[in-house]
Amino acid sequence: MIDNSCSLPSECAIRPACAQDIKSIRMLVWSAKLDPTQLRWEQFWVIECEGKLAACGQLRNFAGAQELGSLVVAKDWRDRGLGTYLTKYLIQQATEPLYLECLGKRLASFYTRFGFVEVSVQEWPQSLKFKFGLSQLAKTLFKIPVTIMQYQAGCL
Repeated sequence: MIDNSCSLPSECAIRPACAQDIKSIRMLVWSAKLDPTQLRWEQFWVIECEGKLAACGQLRNFAGAQELGSLVVAKDWRDRGLGTYLTKYLIQQATEPLYLECLGKRLASFYTRFGFVEVSVQEWPQSLKFKFGLSQLAKTLFKIPVTIMQYQAGCL
């Protein structure tokens, strides 16, 4: 079970995204230099603070797996626990084995705190092999520090 001691600031609320959120979601994702493709508002959860979108993240569905992706906290709302809260919330919403890909050691360390562990190519589900394979190609060709991770419930 995930520790829920982290709470949202009183002026913030989490909710499923709606169609009107897609522009704000795109802006957040672009501001973090994340992949802007495959952004479907129906798969997003957002944290709204003081009437504005402060954070977003999505659970993408694949055959027999889900991917936690596009998790971004707006610059003005960072260091207030929103990323931690949203990560824990999305883990709880997952109904299939949960994977993610992240750039850099700092993000990998962040996700390790929640029970994510690095997994090898052989451990990837078939439905994610092509997607994650492209990331591995970029890692090899361009030395981009991509890490593929899976959530392991017992690793906390």
